[in-house]
Amino acid sequence: MTLDQLTVFSILAVVMILFVWNHWRYDVVAGIALLTSVYAGIVPMDHAFEGFSHPAVITVACVLVISQALQSCGVVELFLRYLAYARGSITTQIAANCGVTAFLSAFMNNIGALALMLPITLRDAQKSKRPASKLLIPLSFASLLGGLVTLVGTPPNIIIATFRANNVGEPFSMFDFTPVGIVVALAGLLYLVTIGWRLLPGRPGGSDQDSSEQFHIARYISEVRVPPDSQLIGTSVGALELMCEGEVAVMLILRKDRRRMAPSAMELLQPGDVLILEGHSESLQPLFENPGMLDAGAEVIDPDWLKSPDVRVIEAVVMPNSAIEGLSMRSIGMHQRFGVNLLAVAREGHAARTRLKHIKYKTGDVLLLQGETQALEQLCQTLGCLGIKNRGLEINPRRGVLLIPGTFAMGIFVAAMGWVPVEIAFTTVVGILVLMKMVSLRAAYRSIEWPIIVLLGFLIPIGEALQTTGATELIAQGILGVSDGLPVWSLLILVMTVSMLLSDLVHNTPTAVLMAPIALSLATGLGVSADPFLMAVAVGAASPYLTPIGHQSNTLVMGPGGYSFGDYWRVGLLLDIVIVSVAVPMIMLVWM
Repeated sequence: MTLDQLTVFSILAVVMILFVWNHWRYDVVAGIALLTSVYAGIVPMDHAFEGFSHPAVITVACVLVISQALQSCGVVELFLRYLAYARGSITTQIAANCGVTAFLSAFMNNIGALALMLPITLRDAQKSKRPASKLLIPLSFASLLGGLVTLVGTPPNIIIATFRANNVGEPFSMFDFTPVGIVVALAGLLYLVTIGWRLLPGRPGGSDQDSSEQFHIARYISEVRVPPDSQLIGTSVGALELMCEGEVAVMLILRKDRRRMAPSAMELLQPGDVLILEGHSESLQPLFENPGMLDAGAEVIDPDWLKSPDVRVIEAVVMPNSAIEGLSMRSIGMHQRFGVNLLAVAREGHAARTRLKHIKYKTGDVLLLQGETQALEQLCQTLGCLGIKNRGLEINPRRGVLLIPGTFAMGIFVAAMGWVPVEIAFTTVVGILVLMKMVSLRAAYRSIEWPIIVLLGFLIPIGEALQTTGATELIAQGILGVSDGLPVWSLLILVMTVSMLLSDLVHNTPTAVLMAPIALSLATGLGVSADPFLMAVAVGAASPYLTPIGHQSNTLVMGPGGYSFGDYWRVGLLLDIVIVSVAVPMIMLVWM
């Protein structure tokens, strides 16, 4: 083993440990790894940032923009409006929801497809009085299965296709993944519909309950009165909330038989005002330290009374790469910026026990919000949250409902015919949408998941360093030495299984980047085509079913479904076995 090989293995080992530790963001870890590789001399300085011009990076960015355009134009909602969901049995309900999600995911970003179907599935669960915990993991897994079907369905497919172009001479085309992917997806869906959901608990999860039950909100709502001689007369609502360090929200002001729902932070208190406050009892203490500031009321307020046609209480889930991820309530200033009150936070289906000001939001957290409909919609769009329990926040079909999917279909056709590379075809699609004002430049940039783009740009040079240092050949020789005499299909199982496990622990994108060169070296050592091994990596990297951290789709349903860590591997382990059992024979049949 040379010094360069030892260095690259050491860097990768540290990277994997940091990925699993999950204390730092993936893109930050990848950036540190790239800089370390440059200073160590295994990545040339003039090649350090070539990853950002890689076709895979461009393609992923374009797919994200197009997916957001499809979501916002309303074409999917228009389609779903006429889709009659079966209410008779839970099996047909899961089959309908998962089938539609998988179909959408074949042509959209996985998260985009899930985000469209999540509110619909929760609404179905509520109407049919079935626990959402039986429905949401199958929905998440269906979004991942659908991504196996086409080139644009998931980033690992795009990475593998461009890797093949750089090393074999020709990329996988748009539908080269379909023969294997569609059979695997159908087998996976059949498992989820018949067996998978039965392995999930029927516990009341995030959105099975009424908001007041899930968040225990009634315990924290109180009524106070502003006496005529109060020191708070003339004080603004915002200043009152600051006195309690942001831990108390003024939900309503009763003034002379008039109700002011979700009052502005600039609203001034007047004598006789009755305030409906939300907050822990200890948070209210500063308001009662001096006699005469406020008079405590004795009523317990029904949370449903705090709604009106214009002011609503909704649940919203924190989406992956949301602007509030890692931030606290104090640093966001929801009330000051949007006029929206944060009433409570639920994590993994249970109300958070820590004080609101100390909570740092994570993907999958469910927020209980109160405010005017327009303000809630603006908050969700700006901060990257998904309203999961109030259909008033749906985006209505608008101009572009046919032009956007038509332009996307044109791009798919041009790429599938091989007339231009897929990155050129999809960049053209995005350009047309922007020029036709179907998508604004601001919306296009906002829809790109920049941490994924940065992660790819940083990791691609490291993946190439694995090849240039001979590290992949060393790994391949070690595997071939141990497996001497074993059939090719057994090595395909090994490659796919390792890719699955890595994807469960880290992320599907780095898994594809790091496993592709190893698969190529294995195929070269065996003297066989690289295509079966690259396909095995693509399927394995796109199959993170054992943990909630393996893919953002899994994380997104954790809060609304009230899932624990063990719920994922309970369903995912058998699904992994199904996928390997189906995918390997199909790869042998199609690509050997």
